[in-house]
Amino acid sequence: MKFIKSVIQEMHEVTWPNGRQLRKDSSSVIGLSVFFIAFFALVDWVVQLLLGLLQ
Repeated sequence: MKFIKSVIQEMHEVTWPNGRQLRKDSSSVIGLSVFFIAFFALVDWVVQLLLGLLQ
């Protein structure tokens, strides 16, 4: 029971993000994810191209 009381107390002390901050953080995560997808796709394509030239 001490653990549950501690969790409840900690949840009351947490500062939850408002809607604007949540949208900002979500768009940052989505934007960075798209960037890294494009980056790694480009790197994969270049590596495949170079390996194809070696054959």
